[in-house]
Amino acid sequence: EDFDGKALEDIFDYFEKEPIGAASIGQVHRAVLSKEYGGKKVVVKVSYPEVEQVFRGDVRTIKMFAEVAQPVHVKPLEEIEKQFMTEFDYREEAIKMNTVRENLERAGIAGANNLCVIPKPYLELCTKRVLVMDELEGLKLPTSLEKDFEGHAKRAGVPFEEFKQREEEKLKVLKQEGKDTKGPSAAEFDTYIKLIAAKRKANNVAAMFHNWTIGLIPGVKKKSYDVDQILPINHAKLIDDLIMIHGHQCLVDGYFNADPHPGNMMILDLEKGKPQIGLIDYGQVKDISKEERLLLCKIVIALANDDKDSLVKHMAEAGYKSKNMDREVMYKFAKVSYDEDDEELLEGMHIQLFLDDLEARDPVSSLPEPYIMVGRTSVILRGLAHALRQPRSIAKAWESIAQKVLEAEEEVPMSRVP
Repeated sequence: EDFDGKALEDIFDYFEKEPIGAASIGQVHRAVLSKEYGGKKVVVKVSYPEVEQVFRGDVRTIKMFAEVAQPVHVKPLEEIEKQFMTEFDYREEAIKMNTVRENLERAGIAGANNLCVIPKPYLELCTKRVLVMDELEGLKLPTSLEKDFEGHAKRAGVPFEEFKQREEEKLKVLKQEGKDTKGPSAAEFDTYIKLIAAKRKANNVAAMFHNWTIGLIPGVKKKSYDVDQILPINHAKLIDDLIMIHGHQCLVDGYFNADPHPGNMMILDLEKGKPQIGLIDYGQVKDISKEERLLLCKIVIALANDDKDSLVKHMAEAGYKSKNMDREVMYKFAKVSYDEDDEELLEGMHIQLFLDDLEARDPVSSLPEPYIMVGRTSVILRGLAHALRQPRSIAKAWESIAQKVLEAEEEVPMSRVP
């Protein structure tokens, strides 16, 4: 039915009936395409029947509640609902995945030996309920990070849970003392990783020398080689790369994945010592116009330079409207939505409570709709960054991209960019 009457065996030489993963709207199976379709290893996403109707009912209920209790959240909910609808048509998702993949490959960001890999979908095999794409061989980011922490615990010579507890206690003490809790920089991580790699190499050379000399004597035990130890992940570089990849999508292409949560990311080839980011699941891709994209560049530059006058002006141009048009509230809303969320800015509050507080101070009647999903992307990326103790200003990270875009597409000299 989903393959125009063709039997599974005509399309796949192998199809694993047991799913390798499941989510709220469907499940994923491993398969191998038949020679007619290229013979490659693929994964096949299959959606559950009637899941779309259930989702629509749930969103309708949430919106009804928001209309009564928190009207400011209605517009974002409508935008998220609109984006989520593409999750229920895998043909659309396949086309969007392919577009993002081609954009990033053209820019030299995605593909072999580049920062990331996005699977190639087989468009001729994709239907509303089925998506067929190349299999990326690696681990989901949460699993990779868990193994990474286990490796740190092993190197420290303590059980994982004890190591985890120690690190949490250290972090708690640093916060209580008002000290910086930020993790190592990319360069510091790199030095640490090189030291571990050099130590592993030295231990293996020593083991080889022992085995081919003293180890040849009967009764002398041979030493084992360290081949299982996986090198640590450079958390700082991982965050920097993810922010840059999504900055290019938002500011250069105006076509971006608005759901970059850790479950949609993978780490590939970690065991080879050359990890690469795998990016999957393109059900929530947002497309913004050239005008919207260039205005977003100006908002990013204003945020990066803490230029409140330009920021307030551009936010109003983008469609932000509130009862009093309070400049300070507009500034803080933009800062938290698109840039950063440190404790000083949030005044010690959770980000959602802080936004509710801003709403109470100056009720919003209209939000910049094109940028609702940009804000979502920024918040999700910052959430991962905070979890890895790598806080970032998204605006500062994206500033150079925004400057280049404005220079190239508006021919605005550097001195004239607000």
